[in-house]
Amino acid sequence: MALKIVVGAQWGDEGKGRIVDWFAAQAEVVARYNGGDNAGHSVTVGAKLFKLHLIPSGIVHPAPIAILGNGMVINPESLFSEMESLEKVGVKVGPQRLRISHAAHLITPVHKALDKAMEIARGKDSIGTTGRGIGPAYTDKAARTNLRVADMIAPDFIEKLSAHIMAGNRSLAALDAPQLEIEPILAIFAAYAERILPFVADTAAEMDAALKAEKTVLAEGAQGTLLDIDHGTYPFVTSSSTLAPAALLGLGLGLNAARGAVVSGVCKSFQTRVGSGPFPTEIEDDLALRLRGTGENPWDEYGTTTGRPRRVGWLDGVLLRYAARLNGFTELVITKLDILSGLPYIKVCTAYTKDGKTYTDLPFGPTDLEGYEAVYEQLPGWTEDVSAIRRWDDLPQAARDYLDAVAKIAGVPVRLVSVGPEREQIVEAK
Repeated sequence: MALKIVVGAQWGDEGKGRIVDWFAAQAEVVARYNGGDNAGHSVTVGAKLFKLHLIPSGIVHPAPIAILGNGMVINPESLFSEMESLEKVGVKVGPQRLRISHAAHLITPVHKALDKAMEIARGKDSIGTTGRGIGPAYTDKAARTNLRVADMIAPDFIEKLSAHIMAGNRSLAALDAPQLEIEPILAIFAAYAERILPFVADTAAEMDAALKAEKTVLAEGAQGTLLDIDHGTYPFVTSSSTLAPAALLGLGLGLNAARGAVVSGVCKSFQTRVGSGPFPTEIEDDLALRLRGTGENPWDEYGTTTGRPRRVGWLDGVLLRYAARLNGFTELVITKLDILSGLPYIKVCTAYTKDGKTYTDLPFGPTDLEGYEAVYEQLPGWTEDVSAIRRWDDLPQAARDYLDAVAKIAGVPVRLVSVGPEREQIVEAK
């Protein structure tokens, strides 16, 4: 039995896609357990850049079976578009390779319309959603009124969908937003229902069988720890649990599956986030542009899903310790080390101060960080280009010192370091 969970240690966008790609080479099953197409994972393989939003990025390997778990919310339009894009570049995505949980919930045009209308209604208090309908879909899930994948293959799906749209139109009218035409949506989703049927499965049972057969299951988390609905920077969070324990619920696995599990926390070598919310280590000067990039390269700091420029700052060790504790990280993966090359110094936040007091850990989680100021440890930088390095001992001493400092702050050993966007640009720790 071998379960490996890959989790973002920050506000998402840590580079999980290519790390999952690295681990997927030794996996028989790759599975997504939360979120929807608001998340984006990028994997560069040679000259090909794969941008995946729903399907686990491990599918670009020929062997693993890919699973969309019950904890996800799935927009069929996005799903089929992604499948077609993969097929065009030679990645097989038939029912033998892609399995979709019957218990996963749907995102419909109603959810997307409500998402945008509610964000407009919030005005200056908007929370920066992607407008993909994620929040409204999870709201309907909690209210026990949403449609699931299982409904799509039931005889009364069109009747249920029609009622769903009519209820949504009443909510849109209350927000003074345009209402949706029902018949075109019914026709489109009728075609989706026919198309999705061969892919629907009891994925929880299939994964349980895989684990009992001692196959490796790689659970791929979307977004990051600090966007968790319960433990993130609420209300500037996503609508699902992004933590490692959520992999069990979002995939339908029991506690036995967690025995001996490896939990890899993926952490960028600096801090970024998209949208509103607190950010104690944020910087906005020329150094911010240096870390973010211009957007000319696909791996610059611009959202895979939204295209929005990311806010940037120094690595926040207080929040990293918090993420390590919540998830139970057994190892760290540090990404984008190459971006720090050439800086004269590098700062790492080790504590906060507020009202004359110093805090090395969060007193009440990260929800209210107003007034907290970062306390930094400054480390020497390095001038060497590390992008061609593949051995730990070949990294500049200052780079190794920085990685050792991050591991010490987090209380978790570093397992892998990425030094560029390509698949092979990985250094394994000794």
